[in-house]
Amino acid sequence: MVSLDEALIARLKKGSNHFEVLVDPDGALEYRQGNDVKLETILAVEDIFSDAKKGDHAAESDIINSFGTDDVYEVAGNIIMHGELQLTQEQRKHFLEEKTKQVVSIIAHNALNPQTRAPHPPARIKTAMEEAKVHIDPLKSVDEQVKTVMKAIRPIIPIRFEEVDVKVQVPPSYAAKSYGEIANFGTLVKDKWENDGSWTAVVRMPAGLQNDFYGLINRLTKGDAETELL
Repeated sequence: MVSLDEALIARLKKGSNHFEVLVDPDGALEYRQGNDVKLETILAVEDIFSDAKKGDHAAESDIINSFGTDDVYEVAGNIIMHGELQLTQEQRKHFLEEKTKQVVSIIAHNALNPQTRAPHPPARIKTAMEEAKVHIDPLKSVDEQVKTVMKAIRPIIPIRFEEVDVKVQVPPSYAAKSYGEIANFGTLVKDKWENDGSWTAVVRMPAGLQNDFYGLINRLTKGDAETELL
């Protein structure tokens, strides 16, 4: 259970009534995003308030009339999921930074420049976001905001989500040892063991992971393998 000093207020208005709960900020966001979080671990106080700052408890009749139950966890879950989370300035800054990193990472790993067929570095994506004046919402899901960001930065940089196929030919001396890591990196579209013991494969992956894949190949084969972007 989170301490009162670290808790934030989750607030929901139903009709003329206000309902509030005190919750752990990280846990509340995790719960709101559909992750498996136990409500008893994120509630600072197992009570429903009409005004948490004043310590005023909501009337039981108002709770039942509004939610159809007086079960604290069920009501609290409803408030967290559908209400407004009152983040402090420090909490908002922290979540904003983390959410921005997640959005940039997903785009960098899954998108490419269709003109060069190469991925965009995370720094270029972040710069494009700043130029497009994209505003990340720390309370919205990453997937939802990735779509918003992609739409906003397309006029600034050529970018799109795409998968690529990379063909790799691994010499006999590295083939058996390299097979597992290469095959598990993405989707193994096809592969063939040659008569000389070498291995040829086509691996499909998010476009932004090309450089990571080439780095893996170089590490496994000491630079002796051949790769081709199909």
